Amino acid sequence: MTAVDTSQVASRVAQIRQRIVAAGGNEVKLIAVTKTFDAAAIVAAFDAGCDGVGENYAQELIAKVRELPNTKRLPVHFIGRLQTNKVKSIAEIIDVWQTVDRAELINEIAKRCIKQNTGVKPQIMLQVNATSEPDKGGCSPADASTLLELATSKGLDVLGLMTVGPTNNEPQQARQAFRTTRKLADDLGLKQCSMGMTGDLEIAIAEGATMIRVGSALFGPRDS
Repeated sequence: MTAVDTSQVASRVAQIRQRIVAAGGNEVKLIAVTKTFDAAAIVAAFDAGCDGVGENYAQELIAKVRELPNTKRLPVHFIGRLQTNKVKSIAEIIDVWQTVDRAELINEIAKRCIKQNTGVKPQIMLQVNATSEPDKGGCSPADASTLLELATSKGLDVLGLMTVGPTNNEPQQARQAFRTTRKLADDLGLKQCSMGMTGDLEIAIAEGATMIRVGSALFGPRDS
């Protein structure tokens, strides 16, 4: 894992917050993407006032959580491609499952995460492939309503939709993908949209993002 120079994180978070406000996103949440960075990144994100952390890999997350003090924990969003056989191992760690894109995942999260008689519903977001790139995760926009119905019937709390912008970073394609995702969320009656990263956060906010995911701009370059 990449070590983080924590002395720089607070000022970098402030810079991203300024960009968010300048783009008109006063209420937009900042999810600090701590994947591949050491546990110190999570602590630094907490100290700098981020709204949550985003992790991609189950085993890496488990290892980092063991090192974290209980007083320095932020809500953990899983933002990577998720295999059903990994759900059980991180069920007690994840606060929001952002990359739910198929029925098997919905069924597994419901099985592993619903605690009987507590009234607490697992929180998920449906990942939509709004760019139609074949190598990207996410369901097709046409399938989102079916997954929403299934997730709701299983007792999950669907917060909204998540999407990843185009691989080529082309601004107009990004705008179209984000606009499609926001309209779909609105049509489905969902409030949240997780979309936008360092390079395209202004476009995402203009198109209705309610949370953005930023990593290297906060913590520096990752080790190759």
